[in-house]
Amino acid sequence: MNLIAIWSIYKFEMSRFTRTLMQSFVSPVLTTSLYFVVFGAAIGSRIQEVEGVSYGSFIVPGLIMLSVMTQSVSNASFGIYLPKWTGTIFELLSAPVNFFEVVVGYVGAAATKALFIGVVILVTSFFFVGYNVQYPLAMIAFLMLTCLSFSLFGFILGIWAQNFEQLQLVPLLVITPLVFLGGSFYSISMLPPVWQTITLFNPVVYLISGFRWAFFGEADVAIGVSLLAITLFTGICLFLIWRIFKTGYRIRS
Repeated sequence: MNLIAIWSIYKFEMSRFTRTLMQSFVSPVLTTSLYFVVFGAAIGSRIQEVEGVSYGSFIVPGLIMLSVMTQSVSNASFGIYLPKWTGTIFELLSAPVNFFEVVVGYVGAAATKALFIGVVILVTSFFFVGYNVQYPLAMIAFLMLTCLSFSLFGFILGIWAQNFEQLQLVPLLVITPLVFLGGSFYSISMLPPVWQTITLFNPVVYLISGFRWAFFGEADVAIGVSLLAITLFTGICLFLIWRIFKTGYRIRS
């Protein structure tokens, strides 16, 4: 394994993060703070508790997942798309670096950025609401798996996209709506039976449910099912990336 190549890609992507702190770090933190003000204060004053948890605390896992998923996809997709757009991807492909090392470098950097933002938002939430994490190890595991899986998905998106419009299309029209409809700000048990069944087809439900279980010990979906769902999603992403590099789909042309 070419560790120097992995470190070079990783270091370059992380340096891009520090150069764009307003967009990469300050913006998601401020946006999440506004969510706390609007949902936690305005709506929380009318909804006292959800499943025995104060509404302000209840939305913390959902807000963290919202930021982590969108940032993972955004960082990973832009990271691999920019070399395609500038043409430097061919220098990378001609270097003595295999696809696994390329993926580890780009995806590792994107996952690190998203994880950092998730931890900052977790700490920031203490200034708005109080909560206890019942299963901290499970919380960390779910957070890291989410960062990894959605960074892999973002990497696929960056290769698939042929322009900046397509690059922003999926996060805006797919990821964000799925997170909002996946129980970020409510429990799916509050929905009518028909909509509860429909909501279970949303894969994001399983991630948010498992992450919330780590906080409060309560979940809309069994924790085992949540782990299976995120593992399956990660496996599918890894398989698709392997096929992309094997066939050269939208990389060599």
